[in-house]
Amino acid sequence: MIAVDTNVLLRYLLHDDEAQATRAEAVFETGETILVTDVVLAETVWTLAGRRYRLTETKLMATLERLFSDPYIRFEDNRAVWRALQAFRSAAPAGEAGSARSVGFADALIVYKAMQAAADEGKELTVYTFDAAMQRLPHTAPP
Repeated sequence: MIAVDTNVLLRYLLHDDEAQATRAEAVFETGETILVTDVVLAETVWTLAGRRYRLTETKLMATLERLFSDPYIRFEDNRAVWRALQAFRSAAPAGEAGSARSVGFADALIVYKAMQAAADEGKELTVYTFDAAMQRLPHTAPP
């Protein structure tokens, strides 16, 4: 198994630096299992949605689905990532105070990773957040 940093994953996805993209592709074409950690995944989504790349939620979902469908890519917790992706996909805009902000992928990942950790220990869970959009996810509440 190998793991990649955010910058390697971004070059692989974006091909915005041809020399680095070629090297990143070589890593992904080794046939080995490639671990994408939660931090790398969250940083990747944050970067893709940010000022420089401005990917829409639809394009972000397509990118995440592409990663998820790659048989050589493994996430720290495939089930939590899949559930976060489904929540991100189905989230409608929050609409509070005229905002059209929907649940972010990182927010969904936070909740579903926490839910998995609580379930592993047989515990109940509440994730406290001030984020109104995130509060639409299960097991969340304002503090």
